[in-house]
Amino acid sequence: MLSQIKEKILNKERITFEEALCIYKSNDLLTIGSLGRLARELKSKSEQKNWVYWNRNLHLNPTNVCVARCNFCAFAKLPNEEGSYTYTIDEALGRIERAIREGATEVHIVGGLNPKAALPYYVDLLKAIKVKYPKLHIKAFTAVEIDFFSKLKKLTYRETLEQLVQAGLDSMPGGGAEIFSKSVRDDTCPDKIPAEKWLEIHKTAHELGLRSNATMLCGIGETVEDRIDHMIQLRELQDKTKGFQTFIPLSCHYEDTEIAGLVEPLTAFDQLKNIAVSRIVLDNFDHIKAYWIQLGVGLAQVSLSFGADDLDGTVQEESITHAAGSEKRGLEKDFIQNLIKDAGYTPVERDTLYNVLAV
Repeated sequence: MLSQIKEKILNKERITFEEALCIYKSNDLLTIGSLGRLARELKSKSEQKNWVYWNRNLHLNPTNVCVARCNFCAFAKLPNEEGSYTYTIDEALGRIERAIREGATEVHIVGGLNPKAALPYYVDLLKAIKVKYPKLHIKAFTAVEIDFFSKLKKLTYRETLEQLVQAGLDSMPGGGAEIFSKSVRDDTCPDKIPAEKWLEIHKTAHELGLRSNATMLCGIGETVEDRIDHMIQLRELQDKTKGFQTFIPLSCHYEDTEIAGLVEPLTAFDQLKNIAVSRIVLDNFDHIKAYWIQLGVGLAQVSLSFGADDLDGTVQEESITHAAGSEKRGLEKDFIQNLIKDAGYTPVERDTLYNVLAV
């Protein structure tokens, strides 16, 4: 069956649910890697087949106060709980300033669902960032946050996004998607919006001209069938809007989470299969990201031979995965470039929208 899938990839034919399931069920990891790599090479322009992208970015998490509870989250705190925080605008700008000195071109902003840090707070924050750093690209707010802001202000998703765009929002990350399966969401993150609303918000963002990413969080009790269904729903929306840039398969970190010990953690095999299958199935996504903060730098490097063409970036200040046990919190540009070179690829510095800054 894998040989038949290879022929379909070579002919640029779309992979079915059943064929994706076949890949997941195979233990021939080297062949799976070669299929992911082939799909990636065919997706790239000839001069870009060996490119791996990275950028200089800052992850800003302005508040960890969250009224929703997800059993895989170690970051969120209840209001007034010990360890809870919300940055003032000046504090947030101070954290950005440090990253700017190191050449950051993007700030990635996500936080908890905090009623005291909702739409008015973020409108002020975005405006302040654009005044002080007009060239900095603001990639911000998961669909879950957009839904939360909209409900508090009794606005439509379009109205909320329009206010944020006017304040300086340039693009959106892909967080909050987790796994689209209703049964898994009901067990792990019942307070989060269902898949239909997540997809609706990204569709609206695309209609407004915003590019966005998409994620899938694995290791939270889902099946491989759930993962494939998740990808196919994303593929169907991308057919309609063409607004997604990058797909990021994420892996749950369990330290200090309620889910620890209740589900089977992902193996390195699982994580590499997620990279390869996503590259093969998501034929209308330009990029697959190996998010080194969750994979670890070693496995992220291996993922480049399984179909990934992006390592994210320097990722300064990130707090969400760090709270759940990620050891690394930021990388130097030389380290990222050497990571890519040592895997046999050419490091390419990009901006958020994949414009090439340096090869």
